[in-house]
Amino acid sequence: MTMQAFEFRTVPSIHVEWGAAARLGEWLAARQAQRSVLLVTDAGLVRHGLTAPIEASLRAAGCTVTVFDDVVPDPPEATLHACVAQGRAAGADLVLGLGGGSPLDVAKLAAVLLVSEQPLSALYGIGNVRGGRLPLVLVPTTAGTGSEVTNISILTTGETSKMGVVAPQLYADHVLLDARLTLGLPRLATAATGLDAMVHAIEAYTGRHKKNPLSDALAREALRLLGGNLLAACRDGADRAAREAMLLGATLAGQAFANSPVAAVHALAYPLGGHYHVPHGLSNALMLGPVLRFNARAAAALYAELADVLGVPAGAAGTDATARAAAFVGAMEALMDQSGAPRRLRDVGVSEDSLPMLAADAMKQTRLLVNNPVEVSEADALALYREAY
Repeated sequence: MTMQAFEFRTVPSIHVEWGAAARLGEWLAARQAQRSVLLVTDAGLVRHGLTAPIEASLRAAGCTVTVFDDVVPDPPEATLHACVAQGRAAGADLVLGLGGGSPLDVAKLAAVLLVSEQPLSALYGIGNVRGGRLPLVLVPTTAGTGSEVTNISILTTGETSKMGVVAPQLYADHVLLDARLTLGLPRLATAATGLDAMVHAIEAYTGRHKKNPLSDALAREALRLLGGNLLAACRDGADRAAREAMLLGATLAGQAFANSPVAAVHALAYPLGGHYHVPHGLSNALMLGPVLRFNARAAAALYAELADVLGVPAGAAGTDATARAAAFVGAMEALMDQSGAPRRLRDVGVSEDSLPMLAADAMKQTRLLVNNPVEVSEADALALYREAY
């Protein structure tokens, strides 16, 4: 068979080292000449003392540090504008994102807007960013979104709606993976972010249009690492080996879906975050089972391959693709059950009478739905929400 043409992009530099964040100033000084750092993070990380040693390390290396710690989950446009204003007032010449997906997403767009004459409204969509950005370094503190290695940033644009910017300028210059930063993550957050990363790997592997051999290899290894370590990380938050495997797995899944984009699970998850403020990783986990079963008609052979990656026993059905796909879905649902994450929409405060509204909102996510292996109608979306309810 001839190989179909594809393009693969990712960040130019990833450094993986336990405890390296405490020496971030020295690490950064060896890689960048800029010394006026805008540190984009959230108040929780400041409160728990994660940012103090990083700030001290940066200052010891001769950097001035301006901290923007007002990032909230599902950040609104106003948060980004405030971040840019603070960075501009400080004369920042480098942006450092530290945190989960929300701080990293804000940092990526701040690095663009600090030098761009484009308004934010012109950036939404795919490939609309013109020109460059400030140097950008990203340090994740959760093993989930993979935002540190993606070219995507998501903002809340109204009361309940979200929009994305997708552009090569959003790939960071440097990524630092220090799993020690994830040690304090509570069990529920560990479960939700870990399941989010697994969804990234699964949807990248089954994408309709841009699935390719490199994204496939990354997705399989990500799923192996994540599936083999999620429960250990949930049971013992101080398990270093599990934490390192989860963080690397989330990053590999991020590289996979940055090149083979996510699909219906994410499309149906976004309205849950917009209307009910369900954390992104948890909303993905809540929709995963129904969407996997819905997609199995087209993706059974691929799900069967992922069953092998997770080491799902063959059982009586042997290698039959349909049966192996069903076993894969069952294994994922068992993993979610054992993780301790909520399993039904009703468990996170979603009202049954809002399901039609959620379905209508999900249909606006055309950028994602086009990648799904099975076409999704509004009636399908409503049925999937009802199944998850």
